[in-house]
Amino acid sequence: MDITASSIARQSELTDFDADRLLLDWPGTSLVVFTSIGCASCRWARRELPPMGLPVARLGWVDAANNGGLVERYEVFHLPALFVVRDGQFFGAVHARLSLPELSAAIGEALARIPEELP
Repeated sequence: MDITASSIARQSELTDFDADRLLLDWPGTSLVVFTSIGCASCRWARRELPPMGLPVARLGWVDAANNGGLVERYEVFHLPALFVVRDGQFFGAVHARLSLPELSAAIGEALARIPEELP
């Protein structure tokens, strides 16, 4: 389901039921972000990432509390957790501070890796 907001990056909610299909179908680079309502950094990310101008076509939000299957498959141990997917291929986790320069660099580094199948 697309989220309508006045933001630069397109956003969608991903669930255990539709994440694989959507991530395989979406063209371009997606940043998959696992969050939870009780996580202050997650709330900040939800508010600040969309207008940040990241080098991605879209943000895919996963509510970790309601999507345990994805949490398990992506081996999420902390929140927020970020992963890069491009054209249906998995490029792994992104570990960076939530700032434009650091996230942009980390996304670029992730895209330089050899892609894998989605978890």
